Amino acid sequence: MADASPYDVIVIGSGPGGYVCAIRCAQLGLKTACVEKRETLGGTCLNIGCIPSKAMLQASEKYEEARHGLAAMGVKVDGVSLDLPALMAHKDSVVKSNTTGIEYLFKKNKVDWLKGLGTITAPDTVEVAGTAHRTKAIVVATGSDVMPLPGVAIDEQRIVSSTGALSLPAVPEHMVVIGGGYIGLEMGSVWARLGAKVTVVEFLDFILPGMDREVGKQMQRILAKQGLAFRLGTKVTGAATTEAGVTLTVEPAQGGAAETLEADTVLVSIGRRPHTEGLGLEAVGVALDDRKRIRTDGHWRTTVPGIYAIGDVIAGPMLAHKAEEEGVAVAELLAGQSGHVNYDAIPGVVYTFPEVATVGKTEEQLKDEGVAYRTGKFPFTANGRARAMNATDGFVKVLADARTDRVLGVHILGAEAGTMIAECAMAMEFGASAEDIARTCHAHPTLNEAVKEAALAVDGRPLHI
Repeated sequence: MADASPYDVIVIGSGPGGYVCAIRCAQLGLKTACVEKRETLGGTCLNIGCIPSKAMLQASEKYEEARHGLAAMGVKVDGVSLDLPALMAHKDSVVKSNTTGIEYLFKKNKVDWLKGLGTITAPDTVEVAGTAHRTKAIVVATGSDVMPLPGVAIDEQRIVSSTGALSLPAVPEHMVVIGGGYIGLEMGSVWARLGAKVTVVEFLDFILPGMDREVGKQMQRILAKQGLAFRLGTKVTGAATTEAGVTLTVEPAQGGAAETLEADTVLVSIGRRPHTEGLGLEAVGVALDDRKRIRTDGHWRTTVPGIYAIGDVIAGPMLAHKAEEEGVAVAELLAGQSGHVNYDAIPGVVYTFPEVATVGKTEEQLKDEGVAYRTGKFPFTANGRARAMNATDGFVKVLADARTDRVLGVHILGAEAGTMIAECAMAMEFGASAEDIARTCHAHPTLNEAVKEAALAVDGRPLHI
């Protein structure tokens, strides 16, 4: 086995956390390499996750708008049809431009790409394709994999994961989505817009677990109007595939008689699990928790000195931007600077239409924690820009500390919510009060005026309702 010249840092995994960490390390003057086993950089997010799914969401949204939305605004479109291969080509083009962009950034910043599977053989050594690479520090950023469902074997043909759902050869007649989280709702929305009947089966009695319950309830009503059907409080216990499709066995989550549900495509989207196997972690003494996540301290250090971990392989929300922030923080710590991530100000977005965006605490969390809070809400039906866009579904909710008025959480259901949440995250990052948001001049007419109005509503003084 050959021995390569030493590095200051080797990052294992080139997803958003890994490639950002590697680039920042290189910017700070550290000799850096990034290990990636795929033929392209970018990890799950850029190759088979966030980026291709958003390309399909955008394309399917345009298709739906052309068929059903533009006429109400005086734009007549005749003979709208779906060219699925062209849609897929658009998705693939977006993926390629993003992944090749990472290659360019690696070259620009002099980050070495070590191609192959990385295995940690010692606290200072990573083996890749038969070569041992010495390093002062190792950062594990290997992301996550699809969570399997017992009794429902994914074959990426009839029963697909989110990966297979990105490449279906034809629009299904009936797609069953197992799981009412953001991935299931996003991909379910795509195929529903393109013509599929979509049924969402969720074990819990509500969709979007972990998000504000009021938002979830309203989102379910909106999606139901769009044609998605919901089977809540229901578990899937088995699946049988045939040439014609899939027969699912379902039953009430709290017990009851089983029944069958027929579909020609089934999407399994019950969550993701950290990718920690095959890395040699336990052999060198890196401890895992009961969910196979890597245990880290407040500075992303594992139980082995010199080995760090970020992103989906550690505790916290499995979000690309969370991993990016951790990657930058670790890079700066390794360079002798201060690295910090405020986990109370990490936004989450569901890219359906309308979008759902959230940052900070939900009402349920504040109640469980015994925190006294005040609520301000403002509907998009009262926002001038939303009316002009024919996008009046949804609302903004601001939660503020009852004593200090500090913003504790913001929840937005509406068009462009994912963009609007940025000002709320910034406000929380700087410890803003609801009054601070309310006193900030917002351009008119914009959707963000709804944020200002919700902040005013915390004090019972909205101007436009």
